[in-house]
Amino acid sequence: MLRRLLPTLLALGCGLLALTWGLVSLQRIFTQEREDAHEQLRSSRATFEDYATQTLQRTLAQQLEGNLVALHAAMGDPLAPSEGFYLQFRGTQFLPRLPLSAPGSRALLRRNYQQLVRALAEGTPGGPWQERLSRLRAVEKALGDKRNPRRANALADELLRYHAANPLTPDQELPFVLLLLERLQRGEATPPLVRALLREGLPEDLGGIERSAGLQRDLLRERWRFTQPDFDFLLAHVVRVSAALGEPSDDFQARAREAGAGILVMPPEGLTGPTLIGERWYVEPRGELVRGIAVDLDALLRDLTRDMQERTRFDKNGFVRLKAPDAVQPLESLRLEVVVPQWTAAETAIEQRYGLKTLLVATCGALALAIVVMAVVAQHGRYRYVELKSDFVATVSHELRTPLASIRLLAETMERKLSQLPEMRDYPARIIQAADGLHFLVENILSFNRIDKGRWKPRPARVRLEELLGTLRSDLEGNTAVPVRLTSDVGDVELEVDPSLLRLLLSNLARNACAYNRRNPVELSLRAYPHEGHGCVVLFGDNGIGIPESEWENVFRDFYRLSSQGPEVHGSGLGLALCRKIMALHGGSISIESSSPLGTTFSLYFPEPRPS
Repeated sequence: MLRRLLPTLLALGCGLLALTWGLVSLQRIFTQEREDAHEQLRSSRATFEDYATQTLQRTLAQQLEGNLVALHAAMGDPLAPSEGFYLQFRGTQFLPRLPLSAPGSRALLRRNYQQLVRALAEGTPGGPWQERLSRLRAVEKALGDKRNPRRANALADELLRYHAANPLTPDQELPFVLLLLERLQRGEATPPLVRALLREGLPEDLGGIERSAGLQRDLLRERWRFTQPDFDFLLAHVVRVSAALGEPSDDFQARAREAGAGILVMPPEGLTGPTLIGERWYVEPRGELVRGIAVDLDALLRDLTRDMQERTRFDKNGFVRLKAPDAVQPLESLRLEVVVPQWTAAETAIEQRYGLKTLLVATCGALALAIVVMAVVAQHGRYRYVELKSDFVATVSHELRTPLASIRLLAETMERKLSQLPEMRDYPARIIQAADGLHFLVENILSFNRIDKGRWKPRPARVRLEELLGTLRSDLEGNTAVPVRLTSDVGDVELEVDPSLLRLLLSNLARNACAYNRRNPVELSLRAYPHEGHGCVVLFGDNGIGIPESEWENVFRDFYRLSSQGPEVHGSGLGLALCRKIMALHGGSISIESSSPLGTTFSLYFPEPRPS
């Protein structure tokens, strides 16, 4: 069984391997298509992200550059706004301004101010302010004399020169300046130099420019020396005197509140370049100097998204965000992520298409495997059926041989004993003839089965064709209902064949010629001639009813029988099929040379025997 299935298994295996290779190649193509589609999306995303990242870096640098003037102003002028600015020099933070009030509740400024007020009112010695208080009294007295305003201005000028030339400590200086402003202010008529003490400071020709820049600025600068209650006390007085002089104090009060804004913590390892800290500050180190500004990163990203939507084919539902938010992000490693729902949908579609294609490949592979299994099972069943059929035919034929031999033996015995009775003389002959016909049929079936299953081993020998014709005449005598006339023109032709097989072949051709024939007698002819210098061709002719040309190939098929136009012809349909198998076993061939209602001629080609 395995030997019969081996060609089928080899063919199916080769086909399955070829299909597997094709499906694997197709799957590789699908995988490459998926990777190419993803790579295209990744490339688009990377392009947008690079553009967004570089634009944000430029925007941050431009914003810092545009605020440098205001930042330097905030550093030099305590009254200048400093919200959103950062400045550090040699490890010390100057902006944002720190909460510099000294700890505790001591009120040194209030005590000194109150001491100055008592000393001025009572005319008692004023400690370190003694000379200042004396000059202040003189200025107040001169201001009261409306007849000589120039003298009051001159005295005020002398007081301020003395004040600039003889500086005191801040806790002594600031209360005195406050008292001086409160006592000498006259509203719009206040002397310009006295008014300058509040905000602008004394002019250069009076000195003190390096020392004082006005009471408001000096108080903010020296805040770190005083406690919060002390600072609040002086702050309230400065606001009142500013209102009395008609000088602005909103910025002064704002800076006083701003001082509690806190400190920006720098990373302990330091900065290597422009850095985004806490997503709120952008700072740039320049040697020992670090400067920066507060940024609204969300607003910048929204503006960047709008800009990309206007400049590029950016999806309207897309947005930009930080790829990996962190407390400290150097600008050189900062990356933005572009989120576009359309891209997400495209990636999902790519995976869905890839999944469908993969499922298709897997289905094809499963179907191919199922077809192979079904083909093997079907072929196995077919061969099993054929084998069972052959075994059955062989068994039945073998079982028929023994009774047929017994019938022939008994018929021959009966023929000898009953030869004297005329009325029964032909009975034994008829029994023998029927037994011979049945024996011939059995021999055909057995021979066909043995050759078909490869169990017949030919025994070739040199045989004269004329001798085989003599045997054929003997076989036909008494086995046909009509007379047979056999003519031959074979000369001395010898063939290298198995004699028993060739005898069976010729008997089948002759019996078919007798069965499919309406003439009396049946005429058979046999001719032989060389075939183009090698081999031999034998022509076997008859005067039968002929074979339609459309059936010339069909008659050699197994169990195929031609429909008869006359009385039904009994047979197995194996005669000509057995003839073709016999010729194939000898390496030759059989075919119909010609056929008509006048008869049929078969051509038998025998090749030149191979040298042993």
